[in-house]
Amino acid sequence: MALHCGTFCFWTVASHPPSSVKLSQPTIKASSFSSPLAPPLVKLNVRGKAFPGDGTPETKESPLVVCFGEMLIDFVPTVNGLSLAEAPAFKKAAGGAPANVAVGISRLGGSSAFIGKVGEDEFGYMLANILKENNVNNEGMRFDPGARTALAFVTLRSDGEREFMFYRNPSADMLLQEDELDLDLIRKAKIFHYGSISLITEPCKSAHIAAAKAAKDAGVVLSYDPNLRLPLWPSADSAREGILSIWETADIIKISEEEISFLTKGENPYDDAVVHKLFHPSLKLLLVTEGAEGCRYYTKEFSGRVKGLKVDAVDTTGAGDAFVAGILSQLAVDLSILQNEDELRDSLKFANVCGALTVTERGAIPALPTKEAVLNAMLKPVS
Repeated sequence: MALHCGTFCFWTVASHPPSSVKLSQPTIKASSFSSPLAPPLVKLNVRGKAFPGDGTPETKESPLVVCFGEMLIDFVPTVNGLSLAEAPAFKKAAGGAPANVAVGISRLGGSSAFIGKVGEDEFGYMLANILKENNVNNEGMRFDPGARTALAFVTLRSDGEREFMFYRNPSADMLLQEDELDLDLIRKAKIFHYGSISLITEPCKSAHIAAAKAAKDAGVVLSYDPNLRLPLWPSADSAREGILSIWETADIIKISEEEISFLTKGENPYDDAVVHKLFHPSLKLLLVTEGAEGCRYYTKEFSGRVKGLKVDAVDTTGAGDAFVAGILSQLAVDLSILQNEDELRDSLKFANVCGALTVTERGAIPALPTKEAVLNAMLKPVS
């Protein structure tokens, strides 16, 4: 239940206007990197950029993943298990699901770009710089002179789960307009990834729909993570309707157990028959995340479950985004993984470890793992 007061709303999550202008920014080309890895002890079918015989990365860029939506500042408490009022201090961290995915892909050695809007303020420029520092193309970012960058204060329970208090009334991310879209950047993508928060209000809703249409028309694969934040919507019914309004355009969908229950009005998220109700005819892959337990996968040809990596959770913020970054980084390199169950399972093991490592540190973007860290964790014997 949300309590609204002034410019913020406060709720518990179990997991999980003024005119605008474009400001010219330095051109930042999408780039990528791969960390040098120790020789693997076992065979891992994980996709990434090839290394020629001399050990130096090839200059050819990885296929581009463009992420669309919100980017904001998370204020994460330095001590778990206290209310917002009781927290002695907060650690400032960049966040926002689509931006998290973009940085996650870059950390894993892929090429990514972010499209969205922030305020023409210190936090907005800080976020643009964080993307640049993480080798994420930020040419599609816009800055609004009349609205602030969104803020979110996050309370961490003792088990690492979260409560949020958002400041957006409205925030700049809600004000992105269709004529501010970098359509050329969108059309260059191999995968276009987005959530549902950008569908809640205009003008961002129209910009979202136009961006997805441009991507679809250009043959780009569409990836959708609804990332339900119910109190941001006018009502539960409007949230369900909004999330499902673009459901059948997506090629890849990632959802959580809670989101299945919400979208099916309380049906059992562990029942395959219930999940299959959400599998539309054009869908290539439906993923259901189950936190520490791992994930389930559904395609037209096969389905199954991949176990997760058990870790001590400090902060679950960004775990789902790290998982998405993990699987999209693999699919961007080779979409044929979708037709090979063994290769898909290997890629999902990789994605599960991405999510698990992220919950061991505070904040989303600061905690996103490198490819080296993920592969090292995959090679460790299971105790």
